[in-house]
Amino acid sequence: MSGTALAFLASPDVLARARKIKLFLMDVDGTLTDGGVCLISTTAADGSVDPVVSEMKVFNAQDGQGLSLAHTMGIQTGFITGRSSPAVARRAKELKVTFVYLGQAKKTEAFEECMRKAGVTEEEIAYMGDDLPDIPLAQRAGLAVCVADGAPELRAVCHFTTRRHAGRGTAREVVELILKAQGRWEEAVPQALA
Repeated sequence: MSGTALAFLASPDVLARARKIKLFLMDVDGTLTDGGVCLISTTAADGSVDPVVSEMKVFNAQDGQGLSLAHTMGIQTGFITGRSSPAVARRAKELKVTFVYLGQAKKTEAFEECMRKAGVTEEEIAYMGDDLPDIPLAQRAGLAVCVADGAPELRAVCHFTTRRHAGRGTAREVVELILKAQGRWEEAVPQALA
């Protein structure tokens, strides 16, 4: 979807909110991934199950590009997720995500800490989620975003719903929206790195 088309799909209120964003926080499972949780265990030669279980996550490359561009353009990013996952920590490091909060059953404290550390106000924060635990943060964020296949209860309190589904480039869509609303997309494009 072209930038002009994306901006056209956003209301004037959403564009005004996006112009203020300095920090983009998001859930991980069901936003950056399709929400599936793949647990992998191994079986020993004697048929016994190895007690070590690994977790696999699949991330979208366009989301990676979007988060990299956000970093390049001075927009801080953060993950606040309920699961503790080495794969998420590794992806965050690769993308230079500023704030990473794993294993957060209640996300409000992490949200407040990110806001404080980033030196921003609630209206300068975009938050993207997909389900019920994301509602309290969406209600506080200056730009609240629900993924296209997110819970209707969350969608009802958000300012914007992505066109893309979870794990299919939703973070990229939001970063693009923010940078276009701020008039900085054309400046960002040549700075994209492979």
